[in-house]
Amino acid sequence: MDNRNLIDMANRIGDFFESMPDHEEALTGTADHIRRFWEPRMRRALLATLDEAPDAYDIALTDFTREAIVRHRAELMPADASAA
Repeated sequence: MDNRNLIDMANRIGDFFESMPDHEEALTGTADHIRRFWEPRMRRALLATLDEAPDAYDIALTDFTREAIVRHRAELMPADASAA
């Protein structure tokens, strides 16, 4: 999984939703889009990058995108595959 690409994609999603007038709705929309359209391994990799090395790549999460991910982390975390 290319972490730079994941960060770039997350930022582009965040940029789209950040233009909404309601900040809370924009944060929720960003996280909901990632949850609904990214496969679990992509979400796991993004969350791991945020935890382990958020600034280790040539590109960083924007403040808005980081806020959306942190605030909605529980919904973004894929269910444990072994629990199914």
